[in-house]
Amino acid sequence: MIDLFGIILTHGLLALAAWRLLSRADLDCDPGTEKEPRKRPGMRAPRD
Repeated sequence: MIDLFGIILTHGLLALAAWRLLSRADLDCDPGTEKEPRKRPGMRAPRD
């Protein structure tokens, strides 16, 4: 017999991950269309 709790848990976590990925604000932005490169959190600025 298949454990129903395991199926519900894994499918729920997959649905939550998909929902969070699809609700990101930068999903509709193409990185090549911006004039200045986007600053990423945790990344250092390049040295000149």
